[in-house]
Amino acid sequence: MAKKKSKSKAGSNTIALNKQARHEYFVDDEIEVGLELQGWEVKSLRQGKANIAESYVFLRDGEAFLSGASIIPLQQASTHIVANPTRVRKLLLNRRELDNLFGRVNREGMTLIALSLYWSKSWVKMKIGVAKGKKLHDKRDDKKNQDWQRDKARIMKSSLR
Repeated sequence: MAKKKSKSKAGSNTIALNKQARHEYFVDDEIEVGLELQGWEVKSLRQGKANIAESYVFLRDGEAFLSGASIIPLQQASTHIVANPTRVRKLLLNRRELDNLFGRVNREGMTLIALSLYWSKSWVKMKIGVAKGKKLHDKRDDKKNQDWQRDKARIMKSSLR
């Protein structure tokens, strides 16, 4: 029996990352959500023209919305469509997931942040995190721990030679 060929992908599926999120917040839980996008936004995302560094999720009227994300329109975009790069976008979630998020944000004082934007098959998905903000001393502890892990790896590498 012949082996099946695995599909090789030319590039990464990741469109944009929020690198500051883990530095600024304790991420408790991650949820994959869909986005309601317009046609020009999908074309721009195929070119990788997105920024989610300053974005966050807010809940209103039983729905979740993404604010602060920027999708830059292409130069070839149609002139009869007004492209707003920073418009508020609706997130697609199940009712049970929305109820869970409402409870955690209202009761536990958590916040919702965008972690990454990526392709899943032919759909654009976003990973959002249920997070709590870090204090300055927490950031210092994390930096100290990262430095120690790096030094430990160097020591182990040199001792194995």
